Amino acid sequence: MIYIDYVKYIHSSPFVCGSSDLKSWLRTAVTNMKKESARENSLKITIIYFIVGCAWIFLSDRLVQVKFSDQSQVLFFSIAKGIGYVFVTSVLIFTLIYRALKKELEAKKQLTLSNSELEQSNKQYKELYMEFNRKQALLKSLMDSVPDLIFYKDLDSVYLGCNTAFETFAGKAEQDIVGSTDADLFSPETAALFKKMDVEMMKTNSFRINEENVAYPDGTRVILETLKTPYCDFYGNIIGLIGVSRDITERKSREDTIRYLSYHDALTGIYNRAYFQEAKELLDSADYLPLSVIVCDVNGMKLINDAFGHSEGDKLLREIAEILMQCSRKEDIVTRIGGDEFSVLMPHTNNNAAREVVEHIRAMCEERRLDQAKKVVYTDIALGFATRNDIAESLDKTIILAEDLMYRRKLLEHKSLHSNILGSIKSTMFEKSNETEEHAERLAELSKKLGKVMGLTEEKLDELELVSTLHDLGKIGVDKNILTKPDELSDTEWREIKKHPEIGFRIANSTPELRHIAEYILCHHERWDGTGYPLGLSETDIPLISRIIAVVDTYDAMTQDRAYRKALSENEAIAEILGQAGTQFDPDIAKVFVEKVLHG
Repeated sequence: MIYIDYVKYIHSSPFVCGSSDLKSWLRTAVTNMKKESARENSLKITIIYFIVGCAWIFLSDRLVQVKFSDQSQVLFFSIAKGIGYVFVTSVLIFTLIYRALKKELEAKKQLTLSNSELEQSNKQYKELYMEFNRKQALLKSLMDSVPDLIFYKDLDSVYLGCNTAFETFAGKAEQDIVGSTDADLFSPETAALFKKMDVEMMKTNSFRINEENVAYPDGTRVILETLKTPYCDFYGNIIGLIGVSRDITERKSREDTIRYLSYHDALTGIYNRAYFQEAKELLDSADYLPLSVIVCDVNGMKLINDAFGHSEGDKLLREIAEILMQCSRKEDIVTRIGGDEFSVLMPHTNNNAAREVVEHIRAMCEERRLDQAKKVVYTDIALGFATRNDIAESLDKTIILAEDLMYRRKLLEHKSLHSNILGSIKSTMFEKSNETEEHAERLAELSKKLGKVMGLTEEKLDELELVSTLHDLGKIGVDKNILTKPDELSDTEWREIKKHPEIGFRIANSTPELRHIAEYILCHHERWDGTGYPLGLSETDIPLISRIIAVVDTYDAMTQDRAYRKALSENEAIAEILGQAGTQFDPDIAKVFVEKVLHG
């Protein structure tokens, strides 16, 4: 029996039968062995009990027969013997049953407890499983809500998951991405780039940050900043990587803009002083010799700003920058190093070549000055140049030599320059206002007559003639629409008109040739009674020449047609002059003008 079971056991072994489910076989084998053990033990106990019982009956009966001859005694002892046997066997059965039942009750109790624990474990497992699912859903939602591209891969760079942003980038859904490699999703060049980054990150076992220029499925090219980080198991072994890519296209564009602005002049668009300093260090090498330097300074910049406004000055600076760029080569470095100062660094350029460039710049300035279509007030710059031929020479010294030459040229050109600028100012003044050259000439003639009658010196008469021509100089800074408006001016427009004496004062004061008449221009609208503008001066506090101009200018204006009124007759104008004597005009000057100049 046992042998047969053993043979069956051997033949049912997975090692003999070739079963692959070893775990299942072992579990079945153990259960069968427990069943066989219980049956064998039960059989042994039964056989022993049977043998002992039979032996007890046989031996006890023989003992009673030998011991007692009386049948009644035999019967008594047989009954007693049976009762004793039953009692002993009952105790034995009780003991065996009690132990078995006790074990069974304990087993049931343990089973109940185990079932309770199992049920509690199942409940906890379900709760943990639900919590895990909730956290997974939360994590997925968080990943999908992030605009950055998020993905993770295994050691073979096979994708294990990603967020919605990466789906858009790859042009596929997550279920189609999982299990794929970069070669399955992207172009060979892009896939090779990504794979190289993965290998480098795995090799160093540390995070890596890279920038990649890549394209979306619709062809839109972007710059991505990608952070790849390894992730490890419980034992610290790398099992994959996590990647986060951020679109930094706009940031890079802003950085490029900032970099451009930090090295370029905002007004002209050419390089600025900061770049000039770096360029000097870069070109401070024998590889760039001979190195020529051209320095430029815009002539009369302050006068132009004061006379025509900073917008015209800015226009002139842009014009100069354009000329310098047109006269320079691609490898030359044109910079605006100050307000009205420019410089050109010219590598591999000897002194003769630099001189030719300077002459070309001068010729273009003259061409632009004569080109009225350009509408530039005056385009002229003082130029100087020098050449560095030996690396032992200091580049700063070469620049100083060029500046010295430029300043010498500036002194030589100073007078003719201001004369040209003043000519531009006068032309602009007559063009913008109602005043004409004829008015200026009449005013100069009448003023000079009045000055002679009053006994002014020749020097004062020259000043008077100059003021007669330029007293309304400040009107070039007033809107032409206001100056030529045929209707009555508003309060705001009158405030603008009243600024012209101050504007004229600033222009004249910034010009050495006109500085001596600046105060007369400032005060030519002051009144004898102190109600004039801009300073509110009265009586003799008003300069004499300003008082003369006030009378003569008013008379000429009244006797000429204007867009907003007809001219007055000479008698009407004289009556007005005499009527305002002592209030608007100096009474003595008004009387002399009427009696000695007009009637004389």
